[in-house]
Amino acid sequence: MALMTTLPSGTVIGLDVRPLSAERVAQAEKELRETPDNVKEALEKLREMLKANPGLKFRDDDEFLIRFLRPTKFYPESAYSLMQRVADFKDKNDWLLGGLRPETEKVVLTEHNVVNVMAGRDQKGRRVLFVNVGGTWDTKSVTSDQIFRLFYLIHQGAMQEPETQVAGVVVVMDFLDLSMKQVTAFTPAFSMRLLTFIQDAMPLRLKEVHIVNQPFLFNMVFAMFKPFIREKLKSRMFFHGKKMESLHKHLDPAFLPKEYNGQLPAMDYTSKDWYPILHALDDKIVEWNSMGKVKKEDK
Repeated sequence: MALMTTLPSGTVIGLDVRPLSAERVAQAEKELRETPDNVKEALEKLREMLKANPGLKFRDDDEFLIRFLRPTKFYPESAYSLMQRVADFKDKNDWLLGGLRPETEKVVLTEHNVVNVMAGRDQKGRRVLFVNVGGTWDTKSVTSDQIFRLFYLIHQGAMQEPETQVAGVVVVMDFLDLSMKQVTAFTPAFSMRLLTFIQDAMPLRLKEVHIVNQPFLFNMVFAMFKPFIREKLKSRMFFHGKKMESLHKHLDPAFLPKEYNGQLPAMDYTSKDWYPILHALDDKIVEWNSMGKVKKEDK
């Protein structure tokens, strides 16, 4: 699989599927209880719980199960609950996520710059996802449901990276030039689905959400989200407006692109450049689509 690519500018983008670095091994032990004894015991218990529930269909190899054990700090009962919630979410949203593959979202990924993943990581080794839902979002061509499908694809890519499983992810939502056209495209259904996914059914460590360049109109958008935001997520949300120095208190400008007053060059890549990398994961995404609740036709 071609999971890394070098652009003409020399920028390298891609997925890092190498084993954990020494720094991340230390972080995993300190923050996630990831020691050889805890890993062995948690894997055995989680595998037993899955085996006892024929209604759940997931891979049970070590590499796969660790993706659920890391965000739950190697408590097997918590990892099992997360897998159940993932299965429930996939089942309830099968109409939207069933058959989801990179090629089904090719037009949105290659012709619109709604989402972008920073080539490098931030100062804490975290992946950074940029979401452009202001004036650059063409709501006639890209629906909010399609944006959610992009989120879901990207999270599957992040799940492949051991470093990201430990360090976590940061989301920067950019509302520059937000207008009523975008505001009306944010539906309560989309808001609830996104927050249910983030808070209940995403096997990744979401460390921070940053809202930038938001105008007064943003208050109408946030009013839809606010009722569904729990305290844990609320404590990780930060609102900066156009004050990039406020953003820099959380994301070191040495690791940010020029667009956000960072010291790195402006991003010379978009989701179009990420598309071949996601496409290389097609087999894994198809496999993920088959997991979850056992359907009648699978019995």
